Amino acid sequence: MIAVKRYEEENKEEWDGFVRESKNGTFQFLRGYMDYHADRFPDHSLMFYNDGKLLALLPAHEKEDTLCSHFGLSYGGLVMNADCTAIAVIEVFRSLKQYLADNAFVTLYYKRVPWCYHTMPSEEDLYAMNVVFNEAKLLKRDLATLLVQSNKPRWRKDRRRALKRAVANGIEVKEQNDFAEFWQLLTNYLAERHNAKPVHSLAEIVLLKDRFPENIKLYEARQDGKLLGGLVVYVTQQVIRGQYSSVTTEGKSLGAMEAIKDYLLNGDSFDYQYFDFGTSCADNENGLSESLISQKEGFGGRGMVYDTYEIKL
Repeated sequence: MIAVKRYEEENKEEWDGFVRESKNGTFQFLRGYMDYHADRFPDHSLMFYNDGKLLALLPAHEKEDTLCSHFGLSYGGLVMNADCTAIAVIEVFRSLKQYLADNAFVTLYYKRVPWCYHTMPSEEDLYAMNVVFNEAKLLKRDLATLLVQSNKPRWRKDRRRALKRAVANGIEVKEQNDFAEFWQLLTNYLAERHNAKPVHSLAEIVLLKDRFPENIKLYEARQDGKLLGGLVVYVTQQVIRGQYSSVTTEGKSLGAMEAIKDYLLNGDSFDYQYFDFGTSCADNENGLSESLISQKEGFGGRGMVYDTYEIKL
């Protein structure tokens, strides 16, 4: 019998311990990361127990009569341990369906963890969702770009030329713990080019960096001390994910981003299987920023989807 419990602060240690031992969880599901923006995403996370033993978690927030998993994170969905077999996951979803009905939810948005973050196969949730919820439908499919370290294509010619310019002009790449100068560059770039701003404020990214120093890192490209560009990455057990990037006009012409990508993709700083360049969404016929995804493909990345499902009860 699966029992469902809503997460409370007193469960933090149990929650975090489960995430660290799970087969598809990452540091973004730890409470120190999730709770920093609880004011914007009212938490309604769930814990699933089988005969008193914690079997799965659902990082989630509520929005009126909808449960969302989890729009404040890069990905979401059911976090499972190695004991979470197919039949068990079906029972978890049946318990979830009953919980939603009992608590007057009429819609579930289910945003799942992409396969590259799984340390073991973890797609039982997709099957169980289809079994338990007859009306589950694909609401949104975003295309990300993924590099497989063991089978990476050669960089495209324009990316190789840009890297040669960076080397010729003495561009240096180093990890930086002070985010302030890069965050101003990033903020100005997003405002001027996209009338947007970073999802995280400087104070928030500094807070998260302090909490997760081995998972959140900034790499900057400089020439004679002058900032030309930077890239913030999220480091998980087998994936590095590009989270924020920006270059100056001069940095673009000198190959600053190519220098950073060469440092991360071709150097020996990390032991990883995949580099997730993130999605390339745009409001056009294809739903893609063609220039952005072309740049990522130039580094050897290829397509992987981020899916969100809608379930009406």
